Amino acid sequence: MIPRQAALSKTLRHFSSSARACVHISHIGKTPIPIPPNVTITQSQTSLQVKGPLGSTSVPLESYMKLAYPQENVLTIAVEDAEVKKQRSMWGLTRTLINNAVVGMTEGFSVPIYLVGVGYRAALEDDPRGTTNGGNGQRLNMKLGHSHNVYVPIPAHIKADVPSPTKITLFCTDKHLLGLFAARIRKWRPPEPYKGKGVFIGNEQIRIKSVKKK
Repeated sequence: MIPRQAALSKTLRHFSSSARACVHISHIGKTPIPIPPNVTITQSQTSLQVKGPLGSTSVPLESYMKLAYPQENVLTIAVEDAEVKKQRSMWGLTRTLINNAVVGMTEGFSVPIYLVGVGYRAALEDDPRGTTNGGNGQRLNMKLGHSHNVYVPIPAHIKADVPSPTKITLFCTDKHLLGLFAARIRKWRPPEPYKGKGVFIGNEQIRIKSVKKK
C-alpha cells in the first residue's frame, strides 16, 4: 500500500516561483542572407536598395529593423524588441523580401504553366496594340475550351516563352509580380477536380473526385 503522503505528492502539481525567460525569435528572420559579389546594397532610413546584373529594386524598411554584416557578403537582420508581435512578424517578412530581391536581381525567377485538356494550346504572338497599355508588345493566344480564344497581353516586366503548345514559361525579376501574372492566366481556366483539366502552375496538383452515379 502506498503511504498517504507519497500518494498526495504524486497527485499534486509543483509550480516554480522563479520567472521563466520567454524569448521569441523568428526562425526565418534570423537566417543570414548570402550576398553575391556582383550585388550592391545601399541602406537608407526607410528602404534598402538592391542593385545587381538584372537591374535594381528597393525593399521598404521599418524603423526598428537592424541590419548587420557579421562577415563579408553576409547580411543578418534583427529587430529592437522581438517580444512585440508586429516587429516579430515583420522580421521574417523583411528577411524574405530582401532575399527575394537579391535572387531576383542576380538569377531571376521563372515558373512553368501547363495547359491540360483536349484542344488546350497556347501561342505567343505580337500584340496589335503594341506597348500602349504598358505591355511589352506581345500577347498570349490561348485556346482553353471557350467559344473564343483568350488573349492575355504580357506586361513589360514579364518575359514569356512557349516551348510547346501546352507549356508556357514566364520569367521575371520580381517574384510577387510573377505570381500575380501567373494567377491571372490560371484564372481563365482553373483546374477542375473531376476530369483534371485546366491551367496548372508549376507542380500544382489537385485531388480527383469521383462522379456520383445515380
